[in-house]
Amino acid sequence: MSQGAAAEGTASGRDRLSLPLHQRIRADIEARILSGTWPPGYRIPFEHELMAEYGCARMTVNKALSALAEAGLIERRRRAGSFVSRPRVQSAVLEIHDIQAEIQQRGQDYRFELTQRLSHPAGPAEATLLGIAPGTALLTLTCRHFANGRPFAIEDRHINLTQVPEAETIDFAVEPPGTWLLHHVPWNEAEHRISAINADAALAGDLDIDSGTACLVVTRQTWRGGETITRVVTRFPGDLYDLVARFVPSSN
Repeated sequence: MSQGAAAEGTASGRDRLSLPLHQRIRADIEARILSGTWPPGYRIPFEHELMAEYGCARMTVNKALSALAEAGLIERRRRAGSFVSRPRVQSAVLEIHDIQAEIQQRGQDYRFELTQRLSHPAGPAEATLLGIAPGTALLTLTCRHFANGRPFAIEDRHINLTQVPEAETIDFAVEPPGTWLLHHVPWNEAEHRISAINADAALAGDLDIDSGTACLVVTRQTWRGGETITRVVTRFPGDLYDLVARFVPSSN
């Protein structure tokens, strides 16, 4: 490790120790969840176990767990304990699908390529689009998905690194970002926007279609505790993708 990295790590350690104990407990648990060490459905230690680990009162542990539950990271179940939240796909009118899984379920061969990866502070336009502060650390990714060798979708994604810092270390040339996020990062609010466009020359080239071909555009943003997790715009050739939502009337 370089002297600069060592100094940075020491400073980070000092910053952590300066936090109130309930915030340190929350930060430790959140890091384990977002790193995937504690996956969705994992039961985190009971309150008395955390009290023993940190040498603190039940009130301190409860304050940390309550904050994690409010942020949507854990679910607290009476007498059963606390568990890492699962992505709440059932709360969306349109479920959040994993493109890789969808293609494979059709019996088609799947592959993808990462064509752009950039870590950078959010500019004014990006900040407005994502509802975050200018300068917020972002990871911007562009991917191309294939089904049976044919381009299936182009994906442009922003990940908020202040909410998902572990994304900075993931090799998204190996695992599609959407797949990784679905399996590792819980969220509690989502928005879909669906539109149609005619492919311009650049998009037509990326999707190997004729310029002017009708394409479906799905824009999705997810939040946890009111903070943006990710925003993704996915463009599909119109003949390759159907959006289906089956539901029952509201009881209200």
